[in-house]
Amino acid sequence: MPPTKDRYHHGDLREELLRASLELIESEGLAAVSLRKVARTAGVSPGAPYHHFADRAALMSALAARGFEILGAAMTSARDSAPDPRAALIAMANGYVDFARDHPAYFRIMFRPELSQPDKHPDTEAAGDAAYAVLVAAVAAAADSGFLPATDTETTTLAWWSLAHGMASLTVDGKFALRATQSGTTPEALTDRITRIFADLIDRRSTAD
Repeated sequence: MPPTKDRYHHGDLREELLRASLELIESEGLAAVSLRKVARTAGVSPGAPYHHFADRAALMSALAARGFEILGAAMTSARDSAPDPRAALIAMANGYVDFARDHPAYFRIMFRPELSQPDKHPDTEAAGDAAYAVLVAAVAAAADSGFLPATDTETTTLAWWSLAHGMASLTVDGKFALRATQSGTTPEALTDRITRIFADLIDRRSTAD
């Protein structure tokens, strides 16, 4: 379809540019994303993206912020659906990995500050902090319930994040699915097994203390 500035309403254009960016990342990689190429993919004039994004970093920042919002919502849903704080942390770690599997383009941007330049785009950092706050609250609830040690919850939160993020990164890189296949299971089942092993180790430590 030839470029036309009348193809989208003003509000729809921003969403279409974000969609086109994700399409480019998934098909050609991060390096392929430029405002000009995004405009071409969206079928709009080369100058159209500048109505919403001052430069490539602003576009990347918007994508990263959107990714953190989706991740935060996924973890909140996992937490709220769990029967107890221990199950909530397991479900949230699994949900984190599911997010990376379902939204690899977002995941590839969210933790690349050299692309999104959060120092210039505070909304991105705020969205990341809000997603992390969901995990902080879940760890605090688990500590209050006695499942986690009441001391040093900050380090415990970082440990849970490290576990989930490591599995998510391996998933996006394709390594996790390979290991799951070699183990005769699915990536989802392997994620849940690892997370439960981690929870059991913490549970034993808490009991010993």
